[in-house]
Amino acid sequence: MKGKVVVITGASSGIGRATALKFLKQGSFVVLAARTFDKNILMDLESFKDMYLTLNIDVTVEQDCKILIEKTIHTFGKIDVLINNAGISMRALFNDVDIDVIKRLMDVNFWGMVYCTKYAMPHLLEQNGSVVGVSSIAGFKGLPARVGYSASKFAMHGFLDVLRTENFKTGLHVMLIAPGFTASNIRQTALLANGQAQGQSPRHENKMMSSETVAEYLYEGVIKRKRTIILTPVGKLTVLLNKFFPKLMDKLVYNDLAKEPDSPFK
Repeated sequence: MKGKVVVITGASSGIGRATALKFLKQGSFVVLAARTFDKNILMDLESFKDMYLTLNIDVTVEQDCKILIEKTIHTFGKIDVLINNAGISMRALFNDVDIDVIKRLMDVNFWGMVYCTKYAMPHLLEQNGSVVGVSSIAGFKGLPARVGYSASKFAMHGFLDVLRTENFKTGLHVMLIAPGFTASNIRQTALLANGQAQGQSPRHENKMMSSETVAEYLYEGVIKRKRTIILTPVGKLTVLLNKFFPKLMDKLVYNDLAKEPDSPFK
């Protein structure tokens, strides 16, 4: 990946941040897009002078996504990889949640990907490049109390599946990676029924796969031009069992999420 130009949305923390650092260490030029950047990530980038660009971008704004691609081309002249990583989650029952919460999730998780991919496509096709969607097991199995999150990830899967088929003969590589539960701040920022961030993770973050591990798998997947990557043993088992025993998985998934502290099922 040395000399390749990689654009990453949601790059200020978690999987996006780890992925940006992974590609930079391998000699790639990286464009990091996020609404805000804290001092820690900016300090991490200091040793990669002239190899990166940070842009304050809100992927829910189509014009911002257009600017992201235009500035990438202006700075580095091409795009080899687009990693659609920006995303937010939620935690509330559909019966309780404000519709605006679901709209916000779709705007970030789905439409943000659509906008960025649309404007990057001509440049990616020129390079026989890669489009990556960072998804979730929630895109294979609907997770209760995450209705907007699962819906947005299912939509991502459908979009990328069509994109791959349409470009069967163009040389474009389309990859979906589903990390499963990963240690990051996505649960802290997850939206409650009223749209406020829950602020505290309901799960044991220290027992989850690290963002750095996900970044390693993602990097290798781009190099090997893989189609789908499903991570964590639990994630792989969930996807497999849901194909053959969907009713059983309904029960198992319900019981697991009902055990969370302050679960909306109680």
